[in-house]
Amino acid sequence: MSVLSGSVSVITGAAGALGSVVAARFRESGARLALVDRDRRLLLDRSGEPEGVICRECDLADAEEVDATVKEIVEHFGKIDSLLNIAGAFAMGPPVHEMTTETWDALQESNIRSVFLMSRAVIPHMRERKRGRIVNIAAKTALHGAAFLAPYIISKSSVIRLTECMADENRREGIRVNCLLPEVIDTPANRKEMPEADFSSWAAPDAIADLLVFLASDASRAVNGASIPVCGSG
Repeated sequence: MSVLSGSVSVITGAAGALGSVVAARFRESGARLALVDRDRRLLLDRSGEPEGVICRECDLADAEEVDATVKEIVEHFGKIDSLLNIAGAFAMGPPVHEMTTETWDALQESNIRSVFLMSRAVIPHMRERKRGRIVNIAAKTALHGAAFLAPYIISKSSVIRLTECMADENRREGIRVNCLLPEVIDTPANRKEMPEADFSSWAAPDAIADLLVFLASDASRAVNGASIPVCGSG
């Protein structure tokens, strides 16, 4: 029997380079999937809607859209066992004193507001069943400050703290909440941006997917509130 057989997993950012790999790995592991992204057409191109998979378009920064999407998923599958908050964004920018509010707000919405809204919508359903797994994607960079990365680092460090808060709030409710801290993720876009880099030192999407499967399964039942670094082999 597959490790996630019979479970229902919600994956945000499922049309992205990482999200699509995670979706494929979770399906191989036996999970039924609700794939969520802002571009449903791209979702369908990447994953389609085979039996046990639904694709839903959603603006993850819009509270009403998020609540409606989660309600629809619960009505369709009857439950949510795991939530993988993968959607997010990266951007370098000017120093803080030259930064626009639009640049600042865009990364907070993509990286922390989306995690907050999805988790807020899903947790009540998990608490009813006394069972659930939430895994967020933060970043190893978020462990310290760095020039020209303030909005990204602030948003991703907030993901770490939010993970810890939710883990503590729900530890007696059968819900575990953890996050991963990848270094640079090995995607085509990142290779194009940094062609001279050592790609072997980057976090491979399939390695991240394996960790997510572990954290969504009962094998990780003793892990809660953890921030787990993910790096390459170099």
